[in-house]
Amino acid sequence: MISDYDIAIVGAGDVGAAIARELARFELRVALLDSGDVGAGTSKANTALLHTSFDAKPGTLEAALVARGHKLLLAFSDEVGIPVERTGALLVAWTHEELARLDAIERNALACGYANARRMPADELRHREPHLGAGALGALEIPDEFIICPFTPPLAFATQAALAGVDVRRFDPVTGLHRVRSGWLMQTVDCQLSAGWVINAAGLRSDEIHRLAGLDGFTVRPRRGELIVFDKAARRLVSHILLPVPTERTKGVLIAPTVFGNVMVGPTADDIDDKRDTASTASGIATLLAHGRRLLPALLEHEVTAVYAGLRAATEHVDYQLQACPELRYVCAGGIRSTGLSASMAIAEWVRDQLADCGLPLLERPSGLPGVRMPNIGESSTRPYQDAARIAADPAYGEIICFCERVTRGEIRDAAHGPLPAHDLDGLRRRTRALTGRCQGFFCAARVARELSAETGRDTAELWMCKR
Repeated sequence: MISDYDIAIVGAGDVGAAIARELARFELRVALLDSGDVGAGTSKANTALLHTSFDAKPGTLEAALVARGHKLLLAFSDEVGIPVERTGALLVAWTHEELARLDAIERNALACGYANARRMPADELRHREPHLGAGALGALEIPDEFIICPFTPPLAFATQAALAGVDVRRFDPVTGLHRVRSGWLMQTVDCQLSAGWVINAAGLRSDEIHRLAGLDGFTVRPRRGELIVFDKAARRLVSHILLPVPTERTKGVLIAPTVFGNVMVGPTADDIDDKRDTASTASGIATLLAHGRRLLPALLEHEVTAVYAGLRAATEHVDYQLQACPELRYVCAGGIRSTGLSASMAIAEWVRDQLADCGLPLLERPSGLPGVRMPNIGESSTRPYQDAARIAADPAYGEIICFCERVTRGEIRDAAHGPLPAHDLDGLRRRTRALTGRCQGFFCAARVARELSAETGRDTAELWMCKR
């Protein structure tokens, strides 16, 4: 049997999930497909910054969509409970050449529509960030660059979409795409489905889906970014996002607090050929430690909690690869790099407008989108283990299972039974923070796996495999 949809979205990361949520506003039959869980690809390993577009290339779609997306995502985060901390950022100059370039960066910000940047002299910089290494000559303050939870946004988008009727098909990779009179016939591992329109938001695989649709024009060559996460005890060392003066190729290595209470250093920027290669390297870690030692020397006195790498969907082009093909009933949202989270909701609006311009009827649902409130996994708001009233009503929220991150049995239970439940331990990590702390699961993993197994009915061995 072939399932029939008006629109099939390939890719359930930040961008694909945001598109699904936006289209869920309308009287459409929509499917959202991914080879893994929601947000489990590139989206889970980003630098967790809410960008302003101050350093984008003026006139590009990226610049416009990041600026718009910042406003949209900030409002949505307040609405549904995505952890955000309004830290601001400092673009620090360490040489006279970098100091001289701050004027050009400020002009660039104005050209991108961002007018709140301001110069900060060295003495004020030292007062604001007393643990900075010696030799900082000044900075450009970007007060609207914030830190955000990297895990909750795509889950929030997809949850709201699912509750509005979108068919979220996880762990079901697309293997074939064929043009037919009514639109497209799509083959997945589990089934065949037909769709009037296909939207490509496949991240690292967006060039492959583009070619399955019979098109060319860009190639994704992954850019690996390695990061180091330092212990929570280091959090007192830094108040802002500390940015380097960017180069033509990369935004460079930054130091930033996280909404989970840690401090992060990264990313590196290495172009590689393997879209599955998320291994950390000795040279990458050495590079990051050298940057950390120079920028924030006291940071290296603290223990490392985790090391990880993410892949960005870099292409040969400077801009996002956004394209609508009305004759094919196909829209591409490919080549979305590190700013994809910030731009995601604006990209969704762009896709919506393209579909409307191409003649697709968009009739709004009278009921609108259902209200959603996501579980809080950030440190700036009350966590379940701190909520006496909640614990009194349900003692499971007072029973801590993961001690490093203070994750309770109630949260594990909720993650296993939500609209988009955790199927494995990787999914549980992104929904609760379990296993992500100091011990990296050494102390609690067996208990966490037993709890999730009891809630899902899956064997504990399966839960480690990160597969359906």
